[in-house]
Parts: sequence; C-alpha cells; structure tokens
Amino acid sequence: MNDDQLLRYSRHILLDEIGIEGQQRALAASALVIGAGGLGSPAALYLASAGIGRIVLIDDDEVDLTNLQRQILHTTERVGQPKADSGRAALLAINPGIEVVALRERAADARLAELVGQASVVLDCSDNFATRHAVNRACVARKVPLVSGAVIRFDGQISVFDPRRGDSPCYSCLFPQDQRFEDVACSTMGVFAPLVGVVGAMQAAEALKLVMRIGQSLAGRLLLLDGRAMEWTSIGVARNAGCPVCGCAH
Repeated sequence: MNDDQLLRYSRHILLDEIGIEGQQRALAASALVIGAGGLGSPAALYLASAGIGRIVLIDDDEVDLTNLQRQILHTTERVGQPKADSGRAALLAINPGIEVVALRERAADARLAELVGQASVVLDCSDNFATRHAVNRACVARKVPLVSGAVIRFDGQISVFDPRRGDSPCYSCLFPQDQRFEDVACSTMGVFAPLVGVVGAMQAAEALKLVMRIGQSLAGRLLLLDGRAMEWTSIGVARNAGCPVCGCAH
C-alpha cells in the first residue's frame, strides 16, 4: 500500500477491525455489481470509495431522465449514454486508483457463471426475478457470496446468501424459482428515492464485511424496511434441504 492509499483509506485503517490488513483484502478483491441503477449506484460508489480493487459493473440499459431521481451514478449530461459507461466514469472520478470494468450486456447463465467465477463477492442490484435466480444459481455453483437487495415503492429488503457456509440458504430457498412471483417495475409502481440509497449502501457494507472478513454477515437473515414508518423487521431464513439449487451443493 503506497502513501496515497494509506492517506485515502486512513479512516478505515484506524478501525481496529479493519486496519491495514483488512484494507489490503479490499484492494485485492473483485466485486461484480449487477445493475447500475437505483441500488447499483450507491453500492458501487461506496465500494469504489472504500477501495475495492476491481469492480465489474454490468448493465445493458441507457441513462434516462427518469433515472436521475434516484440513480446517483449518473448525471443529466450523461442521459442517453450506456449506464455501465456512465457508472464507470463516476467510479473512476471518485477513485482513479482502482480498476473498473464496464460491461454493456445482459448476462445469461453461461456468461454469469464466467463473471461470478472471477469475483470475490457479487451484488445483485437487478430488478427482476429471472436475473436474481440466474445470479443465485451462478453464485451457488461457484461458491461466491451474494448480497441481494430490492426496493419498490416505500419497501426495501436485503440479505446475504453465502454458499461457502453449510447453514446458509440461497436466494431460491427464500423465493423458490419454480414459483411464480410477479415482477413490479419502478416505472409503473414508483419508488421512494432515498430507500434505494439506504439499501444499496447496506449492500456495499455487507460486501465489504465479507471481503475484509469482519463482523457478522446477514446470511440466514432477511431485513425488511418499511420506509413509511422507517421500521426494520428481521426474519430468520433457514436453508431448504430440498432446494433444487443449493440442496445438494453442501
């Protein structure tokens, strides 16, 4: 770690739980952020500022004026640009000392498996169940921890699914992939802007804890946020031994 890094990350290094060793773990880590929208924006910004050494940002969409109400990676000047490219510019502006890879694509199963296999941690910041299940399958297969978040209207949720642990459920244990869940879009249902900031920042926190090896992750717990009352509810989630995704993976 050079002098510039020691100064940049000094407020982390001052924390006994992190120190130089924890910060070096972050610099050596690679985070795959799926989605450069409402959740991916704060999540990726905090990962970049905190010194995750390599961030792969994947999104096949373009910046739209309606995104700017909550997607803080992007600016008015970048409306019409690919979100992945816009996001990369924002991340490197805040920390030019890291590597940021922008992928303008919607990854399918085989491609996801490849990308997940190169990651230390995966942050699912997508907005549909098909992608979430595909990401979960790849994480279980490659034994890479997954930090999953979702927000719609005034409601948010976050959890960690860590296939390295024998007692940790996967996303499919909580939302079985053979059951039909209706996708709800911000474009039709709306979303309270600060809530994606809250949940996205928490996704970054959980990812950093995992790569720095500090604290206790949210594996086995689902946090639900009611933004109207600003109340959190914590629900225990057990691994389903009969889960077709992770049931035979341990």
